Amino acid sequence: MDRRQLLTAALAVPAAPLFAKRSKIDRTRLATITDESGATPAENIEFAKKFGLKHLELRNVPGARKHYADLTEAELKAAAKEFADNGIKISFFNSGQCKFALPGTDYVRQRPETPEQKAKRQARDQNEFDKRMDTLNRSIRASQILGCDKVRIFAFLRTAEPKKTMQRVYDVLGPMVKAAEQEGVKLLLENEVACNVATCSELAAAMKAIPSKAFAINWDPLNGHHLKEEAFPHGLALLPKKKLLNVQVKGKSILKEFAADYLDWPGIYTALEKQGYEGNIGLECHIFGPDLIRRSHQCMQEMIRIADQRQS
Repeated sequence: MDRRQLLTAALAVPAAPLFAKRSKIDRTRLATITDESGATPAENIEFAKKFGLKHLELRNVPGARKHYADLTEAELKAAAKEFADNGIKISFFNSGQCKFALPGTDYVRQRPETPEQKAKRQARDQNEFDKRMDTLNRSIRASQILGCDKVRIFAFLRTAEPKKTMQRVYDVLGPMVKAAEQEGVKLLLENEVACNVATCSELAAAMKAIPSKAFAINWDPLNGHHLKEEAFPHGLALLPKKKLLNVQVKGKSILKEFAADYLDWPGIYTALEKQGYEGNIGLECHIFGPDLIRRSHQCMQEMIRIADQRQS
């Protein structure tokens, strides 16, 4: 069985649900990223059961300090079986692809570095760049085994003038998108505050620059907000609707106690429904510290409360 056949089999569902409209956002559309919602994969499954979730997002294996992309095929198949046995699908594969400095560019740093530190960093970045296709292939293979057809990608660490860098970025991402398309997988570009694509306008420009059906968007509204973008409603309105395939919620953006980062998620839910959004909404808590997992529970409770309140 080749890769495309593997993914097709893993994603197989009855015909009626596949084509059914599901624009209403309820808890069956929600997910959480596993390495911030439990100390072990078993805790992630219990988290999903507690909240009635049908989906999870993957990044690092909880408690293992290893990315799912770095697991062996046998380990991936065992993980896929455990998720399936518990009625859980993987909605998004959070690869760290291209979240380093593009060789030949200087990214905006908050801390100074010595010449020796810079030389070591540049060597690491060059090594990551040189093996980017191998890294991509590992992520694609892992996502396929896990039954997921959406893999995250970034646009390299942000330079002082991103617009002057973007053509080089597109030249690198283009072949990666083609490789993903050949495997039946979509690469979802995230707007990350530390990267060259951080706002909705930059996401929209990237979609125009690489007009492939295998290139789409993972939208994190808080990231644009941190660059003083009005993420909603203005930012969302800029995104091409058919390209928006996953949305992520940062914890501080949904809890009112964090006033500076709080966003109008009830309004975002409604707007997404009106434009026919059919993807998932995943929690990436990011309220770091000893209470991270407790905070993830708190945030998911709020995400569900907003969804349920709007359905009543």
